[in-house]
Amino acid sequence: MDHQNGEVKEESPVVVVMVPLPAQGHLNQLLHLSRLISTRGFPVHYVGAATHNRQAKSRIQGWDTSTISNLKFHDFSVPPFINPAPDPKALNKFPSHLIPTFDAERYLREPLAAFLKSLSLNTQRVVVIHDALMSFAAEEASFHHNAEAYCFHSCSVFAFLYLFWESLGKPADGGNLIPSDISGHASWEDCFSDDFVELRDRNLEYMKLAVGDLYNTCDPIEGEFMKLLTHHPILGENKNSWVIGPLNPVAFETETNQTHKCIKWLNNQSPNSVIFVSFGTMTSVSDKQITEIAFGLERSEQQFIWVLRNADRGDIYAGKEEELRKIELPDGYEERVQNVGLIVRDWAPQLEILAHSSTGGFMSHCGWNSCMESLSMGVPIAAWPMHSDQPCNTILMSEVLKCGVVVREWVHRKEVISAEAIETAVRKLMVSEEGKEIRKRADEVGIAIREAVSKNGSSTTQLDSFLTHISRV
Repeated sequence: MDHQNGEVKEESPVVVVMVPLPAQGHLNQLLHLSRLISTRGFPVHYVGAATHNRQAKSRIQGWDTSTISNLKFHDFSVPPFINPAPDPKALNKFPSHLIPTFDAERYLREPLAAFLKSLSLNTQRVVVIHDALMSFAAEEASFHHNAEAYCFHSCSVFAFLYLFWESLGKPADGGNLIPSDISGHASWEDCFSDDFVELRDRNLEYMKLAVGDLYNTCDPIEGEFMKLLTHHPILGENKNSWVIGPLNPVAFETETNQTHKCIKWLNNQSPNSVIFVSFGTMTSVSDKQITEIAFGLERSEQQFIWVLRNADRGDIYAGKEEELRKIELPDGYEERVQNVGLIVRDWAPQLEILAHSSTGGFMSHCGWNSCMESLSMGVPIAAWPMHSDQPCNTILMSEVLKCGVVVREWVHRKEVISAEAIETAVRKLMVSEEGKEIRKRADEVGIAIREAVSKNGSSTTQLDSFLTHISRV
């Protein structure tokens, strides 16, 4: 049910307002959290521009937004924002074309302010949960005596610590934050664009107004890093923190997507035989690199599903009539691989592909959303970091958790990776003895993660603790 702006009457003493960053991996995580909170009886208001609410709902997997009556979407009226196309040729893969969308404070602050004011007049407590990059929402909450804000971190705790460690000048002992044997293996160099760093730093100021932090991770994979974070004199800051992930469903009540061509195709493959290849919604890959991936997959002689599409624009529904880049594959390629691979040129149900028993590996950019979905389904990763927190997540996956192999090291980020290197990584993950060990480890990690969100698991207990906290009298 969608509500426009206007007077909001609430029966419940506590209402929750979700303020996601308008980018797929972020919209998705907070929509999953909305489900978890609203099934516990709390009214949840999910706010944003109409186009981003529509995107979030249309791409949700594992559950149906219409089944939860107290989850309401609010389409704020916003001025048009610039909606440029991605640049597949850019050497720095940070999605700079999305900056006008990320800078949502410009167009969402005013309608959010009006909405919070209306809510605060009609209920005892307004709880604002905002993406770390939407921290202006914490300032808006601070203007009301009965509102409080919680910052939702959509990246790994490990990446958060790594960023802080670098800001301290990379102390050799890891500054009690990063184990010394892995401290030299990643870098935040070239992870962001300058205009994004400005945006991030502005949010860091607002973030101090949040009264607590929520993390989409769990004890089995990041418990030790969470301890370091909460006990650190600067990072801990005596704030309440709750570790509540994974937020995505880990079991589906119904086989929701049996009609999707990916699922139909997977139904005909043998267990653990397929590598799923997808680099997320923010990255466009160059034509040269696509050719090498194509030959690498073909030569690996492994079954594959390859999601081959341009990165999302800020508004995925606008500009459809414009000439979009058609991604070309080598001559005759699709005919040659038709019995081995499936090429998907539009949106694919990633969570359900990863949950399928035929999926045995995931070649991924290692965005945190993808990492959590893959790990929660026990699927090992062939890591190919592109930007942001992804180089750090790659270390966490491959070196700390030992649930993956690395396709491209971060030091080679500006190079085209050869078909031979891609073939080697795929075969290593899918058919080598080492790959078997990695799959076994990923399977164990998956079991531990699913336990964390089971009835008495650590993440469920933490979510209960958070909900008790916001319901306090």
